[in-house]
Amino acid sequence: MRFGRATLIQLALPLALAIGIAAQQTPASPPATAPQGVNSAPLSVPAGGFFFVQLSDTQFGFSNNDIDFIQDTASAEFAVASVNRLKPAFVIVTGDLVNKAGDAAQIAEYDRIMAKVDRAIPVYHVAGNHDIDNEPTPASVAAYRAHFGKDYYTFRQGTLLGIVLNSTLIHTPTKAEAEYAEQDRWLRAELDRATSSGAKHIVIFQHHPWFLQKADEPDSYYNIPLSRRPALLELFRTHGVTELVSGHLHRSQEATDTGLHSIITGPVGRPLGGQSGFRVFVVGDTGMTSRYFGFGEIPYRIGAAGGAGRGRS
Repeated sequence: MRFGRATLIQLALPLALAIGIAAQQTPASPPATAPQGVNSAPLSVPAGGFFFVQLSDTQFGFSNNDIDFIQDTASAEFAVASVNRLKPAFVIVTGDLVNKAGDAAQIAEYDRIMAKVDRAIPVYHVAGNHDIDNEPTPASVAAYRAHFGKDYYTFRQGTLLGIVLNSTLIHTPTKAEAEYAEQDRWLRAELDRATSSGAKHIVIFQHHPWFLQKADEPDSYYNIPLSRRPALLELFRTHGVTELVSGHLHRSQEATDTGLHSIITGPVGRPLGGQSGFRVFVVGDTGMTSRYFGFGEIPYRIGAAGGAGRGRS
């Protein structure tokens, strides 16, 4: 069958329009600034060590533009079932718990799924920009605190001291300058205490990456702005921080610059590159390693060094 020129144009126009509409509805993917792929470091737990799991960007509602969260529920339930099988020392969820700040249905679903985590496994929550808005206000921060608890705090697990920050306040403090200033004062005091705490690993956990590839890279939606980034990175270096753990990028990526290791973990929810999944960290006296697992790659267990036992019983 042959078509004339006019007929071909008529057939092509609807297809071109459909592609254009789809492109407008699909969020822009983050820039590919560094190679993807999993860390090849072995994940055996040394004697006296432990492992923990980082989830990020569960973001209930994102997969279907806030129409429903059916896919997000399925992904989060799989992640929680995997966590309960592995039995880590703790779980930390690094922000964007939901897609729409303050949405009662999305928050309730997040709560329902995370309540399924074994009660013996502590769960730490981190505020993301979708949890308190891209430009947080005192009211949006207060609403988060009322439901999830503190948006910046410390916790201790063995040799690890975790410092949890509200990175959206650092990224865009314009409408909440008092909250940003108070967190900054608190952070400096905590870092001073951390150096004498006996912790061998001082780890910063937050939603936004400090950098994707280089500490002095240009500003973007995905990193902390240069107006605040260099001074805080230097503060971390002087206090012995080496690991900066985040999410937000919706794919897994790592970079190291001048002694600071930026570990960006892909989402439990909708990915913008790579697979949905989570990251496993192994902590020992002499170091900390991690590996990102897509949902099809998660091991049945994390073994002790030199054996096949569980890392935590």
